[in-house]
Amino acid sequence: MERWKPEEKLSEAEEKLVKKVEKNRKLVGFLRRHRHEIFGDEFQAELETMYRDTGQGDEPLPPALMCMVLLVQAYFQVGDAEAVWRSSTDNCWKTLLGTEWTNHEPAFSQGGLVQFRERLIRHDMDRRLLERTVELAKQTREFDWKKLPKTLRVAVDSRPLEGAGRVEDTYNLLGHAGRKIVECMAKLMDKKYEEICKLSGAPLLAGPSIKASLDIDWNEPEQKADAMNRLCLELESLSEWIARQPAEMLTEGPAKYLEALDQVKKQDLEPGPKGGVQIRQGVAEDRRICIEDPDMRHGRKSKSQRVDGFKQHIATHLDTGLILACAVLPANRPEEEAAPELKEGMEQMGFKPDELYIDRAYMNSELVEDVAGRNGTIVCRPWKGQGKQGLFGKRDFDIDVRKGTITCPAGQIEQFESGQVVEFDPEICGPCRRRAQCTKAASGRGRTVTMGDNEQLQGKLRALQGCPSGRAKLRDRVGVEHGLAHLANRQGPRARYMGTRKNTFDLCRLAAIQNLETIARRIPVN
Repeated sequence: MERWKPEEKLSEAEEKLVKKVEKNRKLVGFLRRHRHEIFGDEFQAELETMYRDTGQGDEPLPPALMCMVLLVQAYFQVGDAEAVWRSSTDNCWKTLLGTEWTNHEPAFSQGGLVQFRERLIRHDMDRRLLERTVELAKQTREFDWKKLPKTLRVAVDSRPLEGAGRVEDTYNLLGHAGRKIVECMAKLMDKKYEEICKLSGAPLLAGPSIKASLDIDWNEPEQKADAMNRLCLELESLSEWIARQPAEMLTEGPAKYLEALDQVKKQDLEPGPKGGVQIRQGVAEDRRICIEDPDMRHGRKSKSQRVDGFKQHIATHLDTGLILACAVLPANRPEEEAAPELKEGMEQMGFKPDELYIDRAYMNSELVEDVAGRNGTIVCRPWKGQGKQGLFGKRDFDIDVRKGTITCPAGQIEQFESGQVVEFDPEICGPCRRRAQCTKAASGRGRTVTMGDNEQLQGKLRALQGCPSGRAKLRDRVGVEHGLAHLANRQGPRARYMGTRKNTFDLCRLAAIQNLETIARRIPVN
């Protein structure tokens, strides 16, 4: 396979161009001057392992060149079609890709770019690209790793990412799935869309939209219930008609949407009291919200901030500012579920945090267990432990984890075990002079306190927050928050791709760009 062998020395014209754009686009100059180091022979050999020699088809473009295309595309935040166009018209792109300025032919095709991206994802080389930027930092004099603190400090945080697919209510989810099934069958059978609707007994799907076809007063509950049953009957007719078609018709296209239709029916509908179906009372667990992107979910970043899509998670080296690992999960999954992927990504590069800076959402994660198990330090704000309605809170009790005792503000002592709900003796609580400040429990009941599984850690965190040096340490986590802000500024609030894996790829290359910018800031321009 032909390797990419870009020129190291800049031409006079390239020097002028780079100086012109470096004020606003410093990374352009950095990539041009250091592309031969980023894509050295060893890394190019790794990229070549994604291919196998079949002796058929055209010779692929050098994978290092295509990898550079993906980086430049992420830096300029353009789509595939515009990336192809810029490779033939934009001198910045031509300079970075090593093509002649006088050559007005595209450096690659749109199909070739899509195929390379899929190949990169299939072989997990997007994660390797992020690792490569960390390796590059280690090789530069400006990142003298021997002078860094011996304690490895890593911070973890997440940000919401709106999905690229359309979020729909139950009527539109069912109608969308039905229309996609009809479209697939029309293409397979070489018939018109309207003809398939007629043959399958689903005329409602032939309208401009499913709600326009139903044509009801949406403020009337009875009309809405009747409309849902009419729609479901036609979708059932469509499914039965497809079942009568030859087996080869059920290719991946219609099968995918038939599965989506069945999933929406199961999660959003239930038997009606008078027969038929009705919209389910309550929300199904792990409810699907989009037909085109099956991974999107409703979730929350906070009580006031709802997310329709995903959450991005990053682990940042606080003393260098480099992003070490990335993960993307559906928005309804708790933060702690991202920990195994982040841990694996860091361990792949030989990083094991000695100090882990997190928010409380990661408290029960595998990362915390690993760091605590190695006698490392967890830096996090503790649970507030405040009492409700002005009553004593948990932090007002004296907890001795070694002895396994908890002492109330009035001096009553009880034994406890992790995860246990402790109830203080009602006979002592009843006449206690401080009862009014402690509990509003009925007469004959004592104060209860729920003990967590990590009371020892919570005690350390409360002590950390209680002193100036500890509070200063807590503020160090701002480094990962700044990293997320830079990513959000570059990418915006919305995902570019559909699906968890493709959005993980996008996050990895954006993190790689951010790492390269971090390196570029430290390297003086000659």
